[in-house]
Amino acid sequence: MYFHTEEGAGPEHRRGPGEFAGHRGHGGRGRGGRRGPGFGRPGGWQQADLPPAEDAAAWFRGRLPSDWFTGEAQVSIDREEIIVSGELPPVEGESDPAAAKGRISRFREETRSERVRIAEEAEGRYGRKVAWGARIGDTEVLFSHLSVPVMTRLRQPQRQVLDTLVDAGVARSRSEALAWAVNLVGEHADEWLASLREAMAEVDKLRAEGPEL
Repeated sequence: MYFHTEEGAGPEHRRGPGEFAGHRGHGGRGRGGRRGPGFGRPGGWQQADLPPAEDAAAWFRGRLPSDWFTGEAQVSIDREEIIVSGELPPVEGESDPAAAKGRISRFREETRSERVRIAEEAEGRYGRKVAWGARIGDTEVLFSHLSVPVMTRLRQPQRQVLDTLVDAGVARSRSEALAWAVNLVGEHADEWLASLREAMAEVDKLRAEGPEL
């Protein structure tokens, strides 16, 4: 699969709101001086009061224009970000990935203002940034998305694993090697991770149904 990302590219990343919801720091002000979600909380939304997002996929599928994608939008969610992506119709008579990239670029420009409005609504509802993407066949482009630093303490044997990946040319740095390792685990543990998420969701549901302390 051809996979391409564009981080910090395009005029919207220079002028402010852009294609994330408001492109403002959590707890900052949006357009017209409005206070964004999480205002007054150091660092924005904290995990304890982060709004639930179980219905985010359904909300986006109901909110998105019906003619944007050829099928249902794919919605991926974590604690910091919601990524919305969908399939576009192919360029008739063209199989070159460059044609697909051109069609995706046109979609990006033509839908920019509406995507910004939808993203701002979603950030107010779910307290997370919204990023967008589109694909045609094996060509996929993420227009803008977060790269979140993760702080961790690794012992020497774990650091040696990362250094081996760097020395072998698999990764260019320890941080890239760590991301590669996480992706590898995710690819081979999808079923287990899905079961774990379901169990966690059930715990959260039972906790919410419990008595107030």
